[in-house]
Amino acid sequence: MPHDLAEALQQLLGPDGAGITSLQRLSGGASRETWSFDLVAQEGVRPLILQRLRGVGGAGSTGVPMGVEAELLRVASRHGVPVAEVVASDDGSVLGRAGMVVTRLEGETIPRKLLRDDEWAVARRRLGGQVGAALAAVHAIPTAEISGLGTTDQLAQFRGILDGLGEPHPAFELGFRWLEAHRPAPTTPTVVHGDFRLGNLLVDHDGLRAVLDWELAHLGDPLEDLGWFCVRAWRFGSPLPAGGVASRERLVSAYEAASGRTVEVEALRWWELLGTLKWGVICIMQAWGHLSGGSRSVELATIGRRVCENEWDVLGLLPGPVLVVDSPVAAVAVPALHDRPHLAELVEAVREWVDGDVREGTEGQLAFHARVAANALRMVERELAQGPGPAVAHRAALVALGCQDDADLAAQIRGGGFDDRLEEVRTAVAASVVDKLRVANPAWLSGES
Repeated sequence: MPHDLAEALQQLLGPDGAGITSLQRLSGGASRETWSFDLVAQEGVRPLILQRLRGVGGAGSTGVPMGVEAELLRVASRHGVPVAEVVASDDGSVLGRAGMVVTRLEGETIPRKLLRDDEWAVARRRLGGQVGAALAAVHAIPTAEISGLGTTDQLAQFRGILDGLGEPHPAFELGFRWLEAHRPAPTTPTVVHGDFRLGNLLVDHDGLRAVLDWELAHLGDPLEDLGWFCVRAWRFGSPLPAGGVASRERLVSAYEAASGRTVEVEALRWWELLGTLKWGVICIMQAWGHLSGGSRSVELATIGRRVCENEWDVLGLLPGPVLVVDSPVAAVAVPALHDRPHLAELVEAVREWVDGDVREGTEGQLAFHARVAANALRMVERELAQGPGPAVAHRAALVALGCQDDADLAAQIRGGGFDDRLEEVRTAVAASVVDKLRVANPAWLSGES
C-alpha cells in the first residue's frame, strides 16, 4: 500500500519531477489514518501530513466530511486561528478514500509530557491565555463562509446514545435530569471545534502552535468548547481545572478579553457537566467496541472501567455536597477448593510479569498496551480483595429505595419519581460509585489522577 499511496500522493500534489519520500504510518483514530511524508521538489523538501478516512469509500467516519473540514481549516486560517496549512484535499478519486494533506509542524501533543516535563514549563505558563485567545478566534469564524456544519441537541443526542447501549447509570440520569432543568439561555450559534482539549493542540516551546483534529466541528454554543476544555479527564492529574494548564478564571479572562463576550459562570458549569457526562458515555461506547468484537483491544476494554470516574465527577458538579456513607458488610468465609497459588496470587504473578519483563522488553505502542494490561490486572486484584461486600451493600441500597436494579433506579430518576428524595438517592448512588472507583482508580477519589 505505501508504494501505491506514494504514487497517489505524487499525483495529487506533485509538479513534474516531484517525489514522495519518508512515507510513514502514524497513529490514528477510529475513523482516520495518519501518514507523515516529505514532498521533494526542485524548490526543496516540504514536510507534510496526510489524514485519510479508514474503510472502503471512507466508511466509518462519524465526523464532518473531510472536504468540509479542509474548507473549514482554510477559512479558520484566514481568520487568525492557529492551524496547519491545507495543501490539498481529495474526495477519494485520487487517494482511494477522502483525505487531506496539511503542512507538518514541529511540536508536542502528548498531554502527560506537556503537563509534567520541565522542557514544556514555559509553554505551560503561556497556554492558558493562548487557549482563551484561540477559542475566541474559533468562535469568531464567520458561519456564512462555511457550509456543511450541522447543529445538534447534545443533551438529547447523548441520552439517546446511552439508551441505545442498554447500560443504565443512575449517576448519569441525575446529571441528565439536572441539565435538562437548567439549560442556559439560547445563544447565536458559532463554529464550535467540538473536541478542544490538550491532546488536540500542537504545542512548541513558545506555547500553542496549532489547533488540530476538527472532525467534530459543528455549530453551537461557544461555551461548549470552554466547558469541554475544563473536563477533569483532560487534566491528567494537574490541579489546574482548565485543561491542566490554567484556572477557570484565567481561561475565562483571556477568552473574554479576546472575544468581547461575557462568560456566565453557571453556563460554563453547565457545559462542563455536560462534557463530563458525554465523555462518560463515550467511554461506554469505546468499551462496547471491544465487547462487541468490533475492535478487540485491551485499551478499549479497560476504558470501560473509567466510566465511574465520570460518574463521580458528574455528582461533584451537581449543586450540593456529595455525601458518602459506607455500609460495611461482613465478609462471608468460603472454604478454599483450589490449590495455591490462589486466584489473587495467580493474577499478581501475571501482573508482575507484564509490568516487568513485558514492559521493559518492548517499546512504543506495545509497551503502552503492556502498561494498560498491568493496570487492568491491578483492577482485578483490587476487586478480588474487595470481595462480595460492595455488591451486597449496593443491593441493600436498591431495596431501601424500592428499586429492583440499576435500570429501575435510572428509569425512576428520569421519570421524576425521586424528585422528593434526591439527597437520599444521590447519597446511595455516590456510595456505589465510590466502591467502583476503589477498584478502577482509587487515586481519582483523592484528586491525584
